[in-house]
Amino acid sequence: VQLQASGGGLVQAGASLRLSCAASGSTFSPYMMGWFRQGPGKEREFVAVRSGAMTYYGDSAKGRFTISRDNAKGTVSLQMSNLGPEDTVVYYCAARQNRVITGALRRPDVYDYWGRGTQVTVSS
Repeated sequence: VQLQASGGGLVQAGASLRLSCAASGSTFSPYMMGWFRQGPGKEREFVAVRSGAMTYYGDSAKGRFTISRDNAKGTVSLQMSNLGPEDTVVYYCAARQNRVITGALRRPDVYDYWGRGTQVTVSS
């Protein structure tokens, strides 16, 4: 199973950007697919996840980012708007085969699969 993230790049402050992640593997159907991000020297931070029919957002994403998922295509996307320099980090796609309790889904260690990351740079 592999996760391939794309859509990162360089944008100006206030712009929007859409990240996408595609899962490979004919029988791969994870219950949870989502996004984390990590800056240099910092811990990996929860951004958003689709867990079954539920959607959860981290504090940095609320009101600005929207996660969506296409189960038929095995993809998850993150639409980001009103980006600022603080959003300049590497974004990682993550997936977990089975559900976890709500209190645990923000923890990176509960996810089974990770993409390689895509860099987002926001200039001021």
